[in-house]
Amino acid sequence: MRSTRLTWDPPENALAAVARAAAAGGALLDLTDSNPTVVGLPYPTRALAAALARAPLADYRPAPLGLPSARAAVAADYARAGVAVDPDRIVLTASSSESYGFLFKLCCDPGDVVLVPEPSYPLFEYLARLEGVVPLGYRLAFDGVWHIDFASIGETLATARRAGQRPRALIVVNPNNPTGSFIKRDELARLAALCGETDLALISDEVFAPYPSGPDRARVSTVALEPLFEAAGPAFSLGGLSKASGLPQLKLGWIVVGGREASNSVAALELIADTYLSVATPVQAALGDLLALGAEVRAAITTRIAQNRAALTEALPPTSACTLLPAEGGWSAILRLPASLSDEAWATALIVEDHVLTHPGYFFDLRGGTFLVVSLLPRPELFRTAIARLVARVDVALR
Repeated sequence: MRSTRLTWDPPENALAAVARAAAAGGALLDLTDSNPTVVGLPYPTRALAAALARAPLADYRPAPLGLPSARAAVAADYARAGVAVDPDRIVLTASSSESYGFLFKLCCDPGDVVLVPEPSYPLFEYLARLEGVVPLGYRLAFDGVWHIDFASIGETLATARRAGQRPRALIVVNPNNPTGSFIKRDELARLAALCGETDLALISDEVFAPYPSGPDRARVSTVALEPLFEAAGPAFSLGGLSKASGLPQLKLGWIVVGGREASNSVAALELIADTYLSVATPVQAALGDLLALGAEVRAAITTRIAQNRAALTEALPPTSACTLLPAEGGWSAILRLPASLSDEAWATALIVEDHVLTHPGYFFDLRGGTFLVVSLLPRPELFRTAIARLVARVDVALR
């Protein structure tokens, strides 16, 4: 017997089957790889091993919110970035996915609605439905700059209420994946007013915030700490080792708790976390060292992102039929392609004809054009070769 939360036997994606078949005939140039540990970045491996070796591997110290020393280490890392966070407002988890699970448990009853951005990473539907929560999308609009479509939020709220569903939380991804767009200060004021009026908690996923790349444009980095939410409603900012330090193998994330009644939110999250106690003691004990060493990895990732984005810009002259959409952060890039083919058809042709793997835009619910999404993490030589093949494929198709 299985629950009805998900379709447990989904059909295989057609593009995945094509990619597997192509890979069997030779190596694919993978422009979807977002795992920083496998793209040739320099890691301080010995120092990381030494930090973990110094941790008390034989000790178990159950602390639902996280060890005080580990929470202080996260607060100190924020302080190095110029952000003051009270360690008592930090809750440690095993990952950002678990952070979402905790917050859905905190904010929602089964059948309640959470609003999720579109375009964005497709994991939200699984995270929500596995908690018995209903995800409903609202749109980000693009008019040369990405911004929140507040009319779309209103439409989504109305749809939920007509269906007898209760909206409980609104998710923003800051910066968004894959658009790379940050929340702006004028948007923040509107979000705070909206959450106050509609009794919504705001969940801000900020795992890519350490990787700004575009102009400031009055962006906001740590939403949970914004004074606007002290009266508006609960607010939560998510981070973790996976992106901030390029250490996805050392499972640790965190929630910064802010907004109205923050102390009550922390107390409730302590009860939830105490039920699982999922964060390993050694990684918590070593966290101060891991965050310091992670700064080296983050610098290498930042350099790689800038290098590959520059190569991508250079490969797309003004006469090219491909267009690179602007981004303010993160480690993805969006390419607009001619609408002579669908994004899946372009992605399929690149696999079959050129052995280049990309994400079609519909994976992220990109609309209003034909798009491919690529990671900016691959090795530079692989990236340049793959992008050259992509541009050549478009040129050949348009002749």
